[in-house]
Amino acid sequence: MISLLKYLNPYKLQIFLVTLFTLLSILLELYLPTLMADVVDVGIVNGDIPYILKTGVWMVLCSVLAIFMTVGKAFFASRSSLAFGRDIRRKLFVKTEHFSIDEFGKFGSSSLMTRTTNDVKQVQDVLNMMLSMMTRAPLMLIGGIVLAVSRDAQLSIVFLAALPILAGLIFLISRKAVPLFGMLQKKTDRLNLVLREGLTGIRVIRAFNRVDVEKDRFKNANKEFRDTGIAVNRIMAFLFPVMMIMMNFTNIAIVWFGGIRIDQGNMQVGNLMAFLQYAAMILMALIMLAVTFVMIPRAQASANRINEVLTVEPQITDPEEPLKNTDLCGFVEFQNVSFCYRGAENPVLEDISFLASPGETTAIIGSTGAGKTTILQLIPRFFDIEKGTILVNGTDVRQIPQQELRAKIGYVSQKASLFSGTIRENICFGKEDATEAEILTALKIAQASEFVEGKENGIDSYIEQAGANLSGGQKQRLSIARALVRKPDIYLFDDSFSALDYKTDQKLRQALKETTAHAAVILVAQRVSSITEADQIIVLNEGKIAGIGTHQQLLAENKIYQEIVASQQTEEESA
Repeated sequence: MISLLKYLNPYKLQIFLVTLFTLLSILLELYLPTLMADVVDVGIVNGDIPYILKTGVWMVLCSVLAIFMTVGKAFFASRSSLAFGRDIRRKLFVKTEHFSIDEFGKFGSSSLMTRTTNDVKQVQDVLNMMLSMMTRAPLMLIGGIVLAVSRDAQLSIVFLAALPILAGLIFLISRKAVPLFGMLQKKTDRLNLVLREGLTGIRVIRAFNRVDVEKDRFKNANKEFRDTGIAVNRIMAFLFPVMMIMMNFTNIAIVWFGGIRIDQGNMQVGNLMAFLQYAAMILMALIMLAVTFVMIPRAQASANRINEVLTVEPQITDPEEPLKNTDLCGFVEFQNVSFCYRGAENPVLEDISFLASPGETTAIIGSTGAGKTTILQLIPRFFDIEKGTILVNGTDVRQIPQQELRAKIGYVSQKASLFSGTIRENICFGKEDATEAEILTALKIAQASEFVEGKENGIDSYIEQAGANLSGGQKQRLSIARALVRKPDIYLFDDSFSALDYKTDQKLRQALKETTAHAAVILVAQRVSSITEADQIIVLNEGKIAGIGTHQQLLAENKIYQEIVASQQTEEESA
């Protein structure tokens, strides 16, 4: 957790004010028992009413000032801890955004969400507690002991019996709590994972009658979280009663021995009353320290999980000295490229070489798992290759800043991903400053104009999360429009026409030809009928290129392509 405290640097002034207000409020609070003792021992004993009134006014003023100091301390403590939490969440989100797909998968989306929300909240709350208590408790403890000893050194021996017991109790509880708090955060991860999968996959769950199975799965995850939480809270519940018992027995001992000393004439009643208040302050300070020390292990477990994300060095980084832009536009070239996923035994791509030129359409076809999608994901550097070179406009992609590289690409993923918001907002995701005319043109080319215009609010119609209120074909067409609106040098379509009927597919491809004449188009396809007019077709087989050519060339010469075509022919086409 200490490593995270560097993010408090911008709030040094606020933390200084917290410390200053805490010090002032404690000095005022410690002064009150002394004034009260004077009222009893001087004012009441001597019947000095003016002295009682004067001292009473001072007590009221000290109390009011202490209240203002406490409110100010709470304000600045809350402000700095909340700002700290905001900064950490921002750091985590930005860090995650720079992760490669490989690094993202290492943590998992559910765990990253838990770390960004729940874990940051734990650290933020404990920091607020530390600013409120860890600055207050030591000062109150030391001040209370000093003033209590100054009142009666012999009676202060009572604390020597209580302090070791309390210290031992804090140690034992902390030792038990540390592993449980770490387990609790992992159970939170698991619960979030099951909940997220259950909600996002609700249609599949219902379609396969797996509702009861998912209920049991969630029930088990929830039970594990509950049991761990109960175990933690049992320890916490044990702490406070024991400390209160210790506090009460200490007060009893002080009154008992104090009464004896008053009877012997060694102590005044006012001093005993002040001593009791100092004892209460000392024990309250110990309770605050105990609570803080018990909560710190949970914050430490959360801080460790946060640091795991923040300390990851992204594998894919921008070059220190990027190469300057060339005059080329719309060229993609693979030169002997090989790639293997983390943990995989065999490479998914081996010795891939081809050139995609502007104004040409390059189609990639092959069996499932042949590496078609991987080729497309390597171009915008979602992953970095192990061997070979990928050139975009004549420059190695590793020598181009990621933002600049991806600005040249219009990518449509295999699974259409839309965001909650309007159609306009989703299209502008491709180009932030897109005009309404550009949006409408992109929708027209993507063959989405008809269903968008049919909606009550047109392009300002609302889209639910993940496009839940749209069909598969509508989502694909909006995804294509989002790529078209930015007018990039390179278009990447990852099986992006699979949900379209043949008529819409044909219209869309015809419109794309006219729009993408300046750019290279690389598309992954499953249907042979949709790539027959491609300028070149790459046939992949087990991660290797089994052939490159036009439809007619491959149909005449390539056995694997012939098998793919034959498997997709209908009886009518065969006849």
